[in-house]
Amino acid sequence: MAGGWKILAAAPLLVLASCGGGGSSAPSGGGTGSGPPTPPPPPPPPLSGVYSAPAAESLSAGDVGTVIAQAAAQASAQGDAATIAVTDRVGNVLGVFQMPGASATADIPDAPNGQNIDAQGLTIPATAAAIAKAITGAYLSSGGNAFSSRTASMIVQEHFPPAPTTAGLESGPLFGVQFSQLPCSDLVSRASDGMIGPQRSPLGLSADPGGFPLYKNGVVVGGVGVIADGVYGSDPNVLDVDNDIDEPIALAGTIGFEAPVSIRADRIFADGTSLRYTDATYAQLGSVGGANFAGTAGALVAVTGYHSGGALIAGTAYGSEASGIRPSTISEFSIMDAFVLSNGAGGNRFPVRAGTDGADIASPITSAEARAILEEAFRVMSRARAQIRQPLDSRAEVSISLVDTRGRVLGIVRSPDAPIFGIDVSLQKARTANFFSGAFAANELGAAAGEVPQFVGRVRNFLGDQNALTGAFAFADRSGGNLSRPFFPDGEVGQPHGPLSRPIEQFNPFSTGLQSALIVGNVGQHLGFVQGANPDTAANCTTLPQINAGETRLDNGIQIFPGSVPIYRGNELVGGIGVSGDGIDQDDMISFLGLNNAGQSVGGIGNAPKDIRADRIVVQVGGRQVRLRYVNCPFAPFLDTDAQNVCEGL
Repeated sequence: MAGGWKILAAAPLLVLASCGGGGSSAPSGGGTGSGPPTPPPPPPPPLSGVYSAPAAESLSAGDVGTVIAQAAAQASAQGDAATIAVTDRVGNVLGVFQMPGASATADIPDAPNGQNIDAQGLTIPATAAAIAKAITGAYLSSGGNAFSSRTASMIVQEHFPPAPTTAGLESGPLFGVQFSQLPCSDLVSRASDGMIGPQRSPLGLSADPGGFPLYKNGVVVGGVGVIADGVYGSDPNVLDVDNDIDEPIALAGTIGFEAPVSIRADRIFADGTSLRYTDATYAQLGSVGGANFAGTAGALVAVTGYHSGGALIAGTAYGSEASGIRPSTISEFSIMDAFVLSNGAGGNRFPVRAGTDGADIASPITSAEARAILEEAFRVMSRARAQIRQPLDSRAEVSISLVDTRGRVLGIVRSPDAPIFGIDVSLQKARTANFFSGAFAANELGAAAGEVPQFVGRVRNFLGDQNALTGAFAFADRSGGNLSRPFFPDGEVGQPHGPLSRPIEQFNPFSTGLQSALIVGNVGQHLGFVQGANPDTAANCTTLPQINAGETRLDNGIQIFPGSVPIYRGNELVGGIGVSGDGIDQDDMISFLGLNNAGQSVGGIGNAPKDIRADRIVVQVGGRQVRLRYVNCPFAPFLDTDAQNVCEGL
C-alpha cells in the first residue's frame, strides 16, 4: 500500500497517462490499420510455483485459554473489566469471555454534527465489538504483514494520516474497508455452516484500537479483540500516543503469540508514512505471561450466531480443507500456487463457470474466458512487487473475484498467503465495478428502500448529467471512489462532498454514504439477532430488486477504494473483476492488466472502450475542471523486469 495511493484528480485535463486515455478497447496489434489484425499470442504455459504456503499452524483450546487469561490478568492489573474474544485466522470464534463487571454494551460515536445516521450513535453488544476487533487483526494480517485494529483506523479515515494538522491530505488508502466481512454477505460463512472460512463479522472490520493478530512460529493463526472502555470508535489523531484502556489488555493476550517485529505495521510505509501498530508497549504490561485460564475470574459467554459459550474450542489450520480455504487441484486451476474456497468436504464453493446472464446480454462470459481472466490476473500478481509485505521485494499476494452482470460469482482464486479480508473485498469490488457500469444501476438504486434512491439524483446533479448511471460510462472502483469521498477532489478541505458520500459535517467511519446506507438495515437486524430480539439478516446485503430468488447484484455490499474494472465484449458490459490484498495501485494493475492479457490470449473480451471510461467525465468544481480517474498502475511494478508504465496505451 505504499507509493502511488493518491488519486491526483485535481489535474484539469491530465488523465490516466499510464493506463489508457482515448481510443478503443482493441488489444495491441489489432484494430483499424490497413493490414490484417495481429493474431493473439498463444496461451502462456502453466505458471511455475513461486509462492510458499503458510505452515499448518493453529490455536489449540489451551492456547485460546492462555490468550484470554493473559488479557484478563492485564485488565485486572489496570482495574478494568473487559470482554475478550479470540478467533482463528478464518474468523471462527474460539471463545468469548466476560470479566465480572464488564459492560454488556458499547457505544458508537455520534456524527460530528450530532445528526446520527447509519451506524452512528448506536449502542451495540460488547461481545460483537470484541469479535469484530479480533477478526480485524486476523483478517488484515498475513505472513508478510501484521496489522491491528489501530492500523485499520489509520487507513479508513477522511485524511491520511488522520490528525488535526493533516486536513487537506487525501483519504486513507483502504477508505471504506470497514464495511466488508458484513454479517449479511453472501460470501462469508456463518457458524451454522461449520468452521469453514472466511466467517462473517457482526460489525464488519473494526477501526477501534484493541484488536491484534496472533502468530505461532511466524504464521498468523488468529486474532484477539477487547472492549473495556465502552466506546467502539476510532483514533482521529495518530500524531499523539493514546492511553487506550482496551489496547494494553489485548496486547497482553498476544504474549507468546506476538507478531514478528519485522512485519508489524510500523515497519510498513504508505506514501512515506509509517503505519501504526500499537500505542501500548509490552514494557507497560504487568507480569501476565502464561496466566492460568482455570483461575481467571469471569465466564465464557454464548454469542448467538457465533459461539455456544460452553467451552473453548481449537482453531482450524489455514490451508486445510477444514478451514474452507485450501490449495486448488489441477482440475480447478492449471496455475500452480492457486488457493480456492472450499465447502469443507472437498467441493469448490466458487468453481470457474460461464455467465448466468444469457437472458440479459447477447454473449455472456464463457467458462474458458472466465478461466483465462482469473489465471492471467494471477500471473500478473505473481510477477508484481508487493506493497504491504515485508521483506521488501516480496511478491504481491491477493484475492481475485470474477462476476457476470447479475453479480453472480464466476470464480474466485487467491495466492497462498493473501490476507483473508481481501476475499470478500475483491468480490465487493468486482460487483461494484459491474453495477455502476450497467444500464440497470439507476433503476435498481431507485427501487431500493430508505434513503438509497436519493443518491441517483445526487450523482446526476453533481455530474450535470441526468442520464448518469444508465450504462453510458464504465466505472472502475477508483472512479466510484472519487465520488464517495467527503471532499471532492479527495482531501481538499472546503470543497463539496462527492455525491455518494456524506458531507464532512456528518461523516465518520460509521457512515460513509451510499456504501453504509445500502446495508445499515441488515447490520441492525443482525445485531438484534445477536441480542435475541429478532431473526437474523438474510445472506443478502441490500434492498435492491432481486434478480433471482434471494439474490441482488450487490449481495455483499459495495466497496469504495480502488482495485476493480468492468469487463466488456466490444461495447457491451459482461461483468467485473475485483482484486484485493495488496496496495491499491497493485490491485488496480492486476485487475486491469490481467483482463487485458486475457483478452489477448482468448480474444473477445477486454477492458472498457477508452472513450466510455469514467476518466472521460469532467466535473466543474468552482472555476476548474476535475476529471474522474479510472485506474492507476504503479511505477516499476514487476520483480522480473524494470519496465515502467506497464498499462500505458491499453
